Amino acid sequence: MKKALATLAVTFLALSLDAVGLHAQVVPAITPDAPAGRPAALINLATPEGVTLVKGQWRYSDTKIIEVDHRSPGPDLRASGPPNRTYDITPHAGAADFDDSQWQVIEPVGLETRRSTGRLCFNWYRIKITLPEKVAAFQVAGSAVVFELIVDDYAEVWVNGKLPTVLGQTGGPLIKGFNAPNRVVLTRDARPGQQFQLAVFGANGPLSNPPGNFIWIRSATLDFYKPGQAGNIQRAEVKVDRRDAGLDAIVPAEPVLEKVAGGFLFTEGPVWVRATPNSEGYLLFSDPNANTIYRWTPDGQVSVYRAKSGYTGFDIGEYGQPGSNGLTLDKEGRLTINEHGNRRVVRQERTGFITVLADRYEGKRLNSPNDLVYRSDGALYFTDPPFGLPKFFEDSRKELPFSGVYCLINGKLLLVSKDLEGPNGLAFSPDEKYFYVTNWDPKKKVVMRYEVHADGTLSNGKVFFDMTSAAGEDALDGMKVDQKGDLYVSGPGGLWILSPEGKHLGTIIGPEHPHNMAWGDDDGKTLYLCARTGLYRIRLNIAGIRPSQNHLR
Repeated sequence: MKKALATLAVTFLALSLDAVGLHAQVVPAITPDAPAGRPAALINLATPEGVTLVKGQWRYSDTKIIEVDHRSPGPDLRASGPPNRTYDITPHAGAADFDDSQWQVIEPVGLETRRSTGRLCFNWYRIKITLPEKVAAFQVAGSAVVFELIVDDYAEVWVNGKLPTVLGQTGGPLIKGFNAPNRVVLTRDARPGQQFQLAVFGANGPLSNPPGNFIWIRSATLDFYKPGQAGNIQRAEVKVDRRDAGLDAIVPAEPVLEKVAGGFLFTEGPVWVRATPNSEGYLLFSDPNANTIYRWTPDGQVSVYRAKSGYTGFDIGEYGQPGSNGLTLDKEGRLTINEHGNRRVVRQERTGFITVLADRYEGKRLNSPNDLVYRSDGALYFTDPPFGLPKFFEDSRKELPFSGVYCLINGKLLLVSKDLEGPNGLAFSPDEKYFYVTNWDPKKKVVMRYEVHADGTLSNGKVFFDMTSAAGEDALDGMKVDQKGDLYVSGPGGLWILSPEGKHLGTIIGPEHPHNMAWGDDDGKTLYLCARTGLYRIRLNIAGIRPSQNHLR
């Protein structure tokens, strides 16, 4: 059994490594701010005609650097320590209701005028725009609108009083690079008459070597894209093997599968971070081969959220998948990460500090934590096969003689199952009465179901569904559950959908095999699929069970 499983694990890894060397695919560490490409229409805000069309008026103010009272870092790593003195700027003019009525009015053609004081200097530009009904012959209703700005040298862009800050954010409202364009999506469903207050904070640079020159705007436009034109999303071929009429309530009659990003080494462990008042929702996912956590946003941008996401050891070259695998969120919205190479489960605190939640069982190092899920009371369950180790079961680094399923509850790590050779994906039923675990084993491709107890333990483990005889080289990987209790399982040939009673309702088959998935978007009805080198999504009729987030970031 171990030899057969190790063989399959090698095959699994070879598939991911194949993308690295044999075909020389390039990982898109950063994609252009999206939507990109030629718009259907644009308004040049550096012309009187453009500013008149949006009923706008540019206003301007220099910005001063001032010395203020503050505090040094305290034990909580925040500004709670001893008093100190530091620096701030004035005015703070990002708020939507900031009163700029006394500011200097500048004509659109004057945006290229050199402004502020030179050297280490900053300034503000503000303009309120109203979307017109038409731009030339283009009808604005329903379009996506992008504010594109190039400030010499750096810029931050506030929209309606908001400046979202998320780890890994590159460009958009934040500094993109030296004289690089900021592209900010104002709306994806424009309505004539909509108003947007734009506040641009400019900076001269490089900051570490302030030049003698000044701040000015090279370009400022509104780009309009037809519905469906914006972004780098491509429709993908999809087949649905419908086995039972019950699938019709889940999968639309004409499902649409979209490829939203590609070119990765091997995608895994996704989780959707829901929108907050200051930030849109986004998807985080691992590339364990690239040792990176990526962030994908609905405007199509991919950025590095966390580099070296699973391992920084000297021998990293020996590893096939040293990086992070499974990702999830606790009730406070803190990211919890399974680190393959470091062989531990960690939590990323809001301060950026990393808290180790589990790395040993009875004094022995874990194998390579794979997938994870929180119960509603905060108990954390995770699987621990050895697939993150260079030689899997035969690796000399392996300290535990089994592949376990664990529960971290009240600060104590419990081994709750060692029934499977390759425990992998895991999920709870909606009422949390049952706990499901998939098995990556070519001779035992099963979904196990257990009864769950308040103390974290499991009992009455039974084979819920057996795919061993199914055609296809893949065993079972990631798994999710919808709000009706249906299971979505990465199995041979595609994404298997099983009823709560264990009936095979059907299989979704795309161009790449999905290895893990996450429910996303505002309503939780979009299933994002991590499928080898690509990231895909499909809209379904039923919402899924997602990590609860009582304190959204």
